[in-house]
Amino acid sequence: MTLYLDHAAASPLRPEAREAFQRASDMGGNASSIHAAGRKAKVMLEDARSDVLSAVGGIGAGLVFTSGGTEANALALWQATGFDYVVVSAGEHDSVYGAVTDAVVAPLTKAGQVDVAALQDLLARDGRPFVAVMLANNETGVINDIASVAEVVHARGGWLHVDSVQALGKMVVDFQALGADSLAISAHKIGGGQGVGALVYDRDRVLKPRTIGGGQELGLRAGTENVPGIAGFAAAIKACQPVCEDVSRAQVQVEAALQVLGVVIVGGDAPRVPGVLCLAQPQWASNLQLIHMDMAGICVSSGSACSSGKVKTSRVVTAMGRPDLADKVLRVSAGWTTQAEDWQRFYDVWSKGYEVYLKRHAKEMA
Repeated sequence: MTLYLDHAAASPLRPEAREAFQRASDMGGNASSIHAAGRKAKVMLEDARSDVLSAVGGIGAGLVFTSGGTEANALALWQATGFDYVVVSAGEHDSVYGAVTDAVVAPLTKAGQVDVAALQDLLARDGRPFVAVMLANNETGVINDIASVAEVVHARGGWLHVDSVQALGKMVVDFQALGADSLAISAHKIGGGQGVGALVYDRDRVLKPRTIGGGQELGLRAGTENVPGIAGFAAAIKACQPVCEDVSRAQVQVEAALQVLGVVIVGGDAPRVPGVLCLAQPQWASNLQLIHMDMAGICVSSGSACSSGKVKTSRVVTAMGRPDLADKVLRVSAGWTTQAEDWQRFYDVWSKGYEVYLKRHAKEMA
């Protein structure tokens, strides 16, 4: 039986999201139409907007629905044209790096968090900065102190964008408390459908559209809204619950057992979201670990899923000062379908594979 432990890539569709998607699909109608069906679609769209904003502490903020976290990040970075320079953390998702050129990179600490003191030094230059720092890292699960980052950025008259795609559903995401100017989220990480996301933004900021051609989303994102997908997103975010204590306890126990085998828990010295484990075994390459786990019916990954199916060296682990481990990492990520016993099954399969690998390696070296 397949065991799915790659929720950080995409979480299976929740039944609540499936039902909401089906209901909206059956209703039909374009939210921009003025007839009865269109008005019903518009009501569903705006109800979803309110539900998502409420779930992320964004009452009073603006929200633009997008095709996912990547587009939400791109729309946020589009606002950087009005600032003097851009700073991104070394741990940012590829969608942030790909949305801007000539950005200054703020380093990470060895624990995997953005170095706030170093960031403050980078912002000492003249001009207004646009800064991007994620809430929870997509590879390690490490949580950044966004409130402290916001204080530093705003002291320089800057804009702070926060990629919260991996944080959503795993920890409290409170737009107002974070002090961010914009925040990206995505449906498919929490059991909503793929192809739906949103950018939450401070209404005191003037948001410039990136996709033009129509008046949808208050003129900020042209194109017919995906009402069924958006309805599913709202249903999924309302269905999110804190991680069960027994599941979290099982993860902690497995991490302790792995460390006995010489495994490095990447980011283990920093606060992390529950359900995300980035491990590195210095003797066992990522691609070999993945092959073993896949053959045993366990779905995990070697890092970010947004790399066209490739297994590549981790830029994040390298930025943490461990280039020697960058091609040895494995990411295990739990979600709403995960049970406590799933963590134990993962450990049993992984440790058995490692034992076999060591024996084969010893024979080759003999």
